[in-house]
Amino acid sequence: MDENLHSPQRRLIELRMEHADLDDLIDRNVLDKPADELTLRRLKKRRLLLRDQITRLESELDPPEPA
Repeated sequence: MDENLHSPQRRLIELRMEHADLDDLIDRNVLDKPADELTLRRLKKRRLLLRDQITRLESELDPPEPA
């Protein structure tokens, strides 16, 4: 059971959820009120870092097939 809590698949799910939450937060920040540019840039940078982590983890879990 403890293995499932720290599995790469679970980490991937957590990263995707955090990325989706940031997407939603950024969208609401842009639409609802005048955007604080510094906060918005930080959120977007964090979202980009998450996307990179997700891509890296996906490639580790499902490596490309040899040609």
